Amino acid sequence: SVSEAEENLNALRLTAKFPTFVAAIYRFSKGLLPVDPREDLDHADNFLYMMFGERQPDLSVKAMDMGLVLHADHEFNASTFSAREIASTMSDMYSAVTGAIGALKGPLHGGANEAVMKMLIEIGNMSNIEPWLAKARSEKRKIMGFGHRVYKTKDPRAEVLEGMSEQIGIATKNRSWFDMSRVIESYMLKSEKPIYPNVDFYSASMYYQMGIPFELFTPIFAVSRIAGWSTHVLEQHARNRIIRPAAEYTGPESLPYLPIVE
Repeated sequence: SVSEAEENLNALRLTAKFPTFVAAIYRFSKGLLPVDPREDLDHADNFLYMMFGERQPDLSVKAMDMGLVLHADHEFNASTFSAREIASTMSDMYSAVTGAIGALKGPLHGGANEAVMKMLIEIGNMSNIEPWLAKARSEKRKIMGFGHRVYKTKDPRAEVLEGMSEQIGIATKNRSWFDMSRVIESYMLKSEKPIYPNVDFYSASMYYQMGIPFELFTPIFAVSRIAGWSTHVLEQHARNRIIRPAAEYTGPESLPYLPIVE
């Protein structure tokens, strides 16, 4: 077993290394060499610098910092619960974080804002929004970026990201994705049962307008959420009791079976 000081250090190392991993993988995918971090830049600034190989505008750094803060932790979501479940067996932090990543990569959790961007690209333009939504509803397709288990109104994180997405769109003269998002939201709120946007909805247009490909949205979620995961693991280990949910069998009973000898 590791000491508390060593486990705290592991949490700091993971939080520092995640953006380094993601930036390096992105550059390798482009046929480029990784860029070393700079000691004079903060966390978000360094992440963008390591991705693009040069300093990004202050507004983009502010947007990335905001995105990382807002996605850092959010009670017992699927990945955080996975991490705590694993940690509760007194397994190590790396195992717990690996399990969390496995949960995060699912399209209904960490992959949701990537799915939002794919939806926006599929819709294509303003004139296609209404017919696309009508067809999606008739086919009972899930409209990504809307609805939340916790919030029955607009996700407060979406409120903040909406404003930043608009600012990034104005600054980059590329606000079409934000404008489409706002129109889609208005249609979703006009339906018989209004459905409100969640944190994934406006983060998609914000990141994409910053020049970040949607394939990186889930890894960026992990860059943010590692702060929450590691903190939950530290908390679980400090006051541990194994997490053992109960289950109730509801299947058939008293079924006939053949003895093994037959």
